[in-house]
Amino acid sequence: MRAWSFSIGRLLGVEIRIHTFFLLLLGLSISYSSVSGSTGIRGFALWLLLLLAVVVREIARALAAAWYNLDLRSILLLPTGGLQQYATHEATERAATPAIGKRLGLVGPLSNLLFGLFLGAVVLTVAPEINLFERPWLTPAHLLRAFIWVNLLLAAVNLLPAAPLDGGRIFRGEFSRSHGALKGTRTAVGLGQIIGILLAIAGCILPNMWLIMIGGFVFIGSHMDDSNLLLHSENDPVLMRDVMLTDYSTLSASDTLEDALQRSVHTLQDVFPVVRGSNLVGAVSRQGIVEALQSEGNGYVQGVMTRSFQIAQSDDSLVKTLRRIMAGQGAQLVPILEGNRIVGIITPQNLAHSMGLLNARRRLRQQERTD
Repeated sequence: MRAWSFSIGRLLGVEIRIHTFFLLLLGLSISYSSVSGSTGIRGFALWLLLLLAVVVREIARALAAAWYNLDLRSILLLPTGGLQQYATHEATERAATPAIGKRLGLVGPLSNLLFGLFLGAVVLTVAPEINLFERPWLTPAHLLRAFIWVNLLLAAVNLLPAAPLDGGRIFRGEFSRSHGALKGTRTAVGLGQIIGILLAIAGCILPNMWLIMIGGFVFIGSHMDDSNLLLHSENDPVLMRDVMLTDYSTLSASDTLEDALQRSVHTLQDVFPVVRGSNLVGAVSRQGIVEALQSEGNGYVQGVMTRSFQIAQSDDSLVKTLRRIMAGQGAQLVPILEGNRIVGIITPQNLAHSMGLLNARRRLRQQERTD
């Protein structure tokens, strides 16, 4: 999901990102406002109220994370809530424990529920003539009533036992206690896909655009969790050698930048391992080569390569390696070694492709066993 998001700034050292699905939702909100007889500005305001409701729950969840001494690195804002990424591997592991995971999962829905009830109480006190129960609840024609209900509905939706909602995380943690992490994840994923389909069908019958949107998002999120099941397999762990790219190009530290750029034309790689003899000594990107040529002219690769990078052994666990990398600053290239010899590389692009193929192979094997 992070790949389809962009940064909107940092707050107290925490990067705030917003998913591009929010932009699609903005278009739907403005279109819905025009069709219902309101102005596009009111549609934009309705979208802002949903964004504000998500911000309210994420502020509460960030405070809860600070209470449990979980250092946050980033928060990804989604239409149904947010995803937190922690600064250290230890914080990630601690947040995933059933006890803390359950409490963190309840904070979001409770914050929206209490905030919505508080707004409702204020409106009934100040303007009792407003009918808060008149339908439709989410309409650009009545933004104040919509703001109350968007908080209440966001709380209710997140209590559903469907990944990637809060309720799905709680259900997965509780189910995993007695049935194991793999079975708990698979059950939560399957239930999430069913709930997503039911919500979309209900939205078509009523009709209700918001239910269709939520159902589609829940189904997509559950499908993404299903694709990641392979990472958590207990009986068939994925190793780095299973997903590494073995057909790749390297550059020599003594290559000139012009020669390196010429060689990069004939490959789809964006980042290259740099070797001196048989030893791995650095990494350099195609973009870095181009920028160095433009600013400083021709030189040598060793002058622009980075000497600080993540490495992994071929028999390392993929999931543990990814957690270690994400606990750092991330990486565009991870050389895979056997001893001191480089035998492959991992890039975000080839990892996604390899995981998709491995997941397809796992499904084929399951079908063969059932036939």
